[in-house]
Amino acid sequence: MERKTVAILGASADRSKFGNKSVRAHRQQGYDVYPINPRGGEIEGLTVYRSLSEVPVKLDRISVYLPPAVGLAVLDEIAQKGCDELWLNPGSDSPEVIAKAEQLGLEPIAACSIVDLNVSPGQFGD
Repeated sequence: MERKTVAILGASADRSKFGNKSVRAHRQQGYDVYPINPRGGEIEGLTVYRSLSEVPVKLDRISVYLPPAVGLAVLDEIAQKGCDELWLNPGSDSPEVIAKAEQLGLEPIAACSIVDLNVSPGQFGD
């Protein structure tokens, strides 16, 4: 069986942030994880991609941990890259982000992608 793929937009090296907890939770659940952060570098031992367009694979899931204003700015890139599931985690969704995502033909899911994995974000302490 092929492993599922996920890009974490707003991935963080700070273990107290959800952008980091999501990287760890998806890995724990068997996903190939592609952290995205304009700073690049490494998060949890994974190479960080500076933009979504650099990710070399088709994505099953994109999970967003960005403020709505930043999320709005990357929606075109998300639509261009494509994915089966677009998760707008708490704090990253807004009526504008959801409306634009839908206009672009995406079907945004405004919910916590970590909880969807049947994992509690709280189990990933700092």
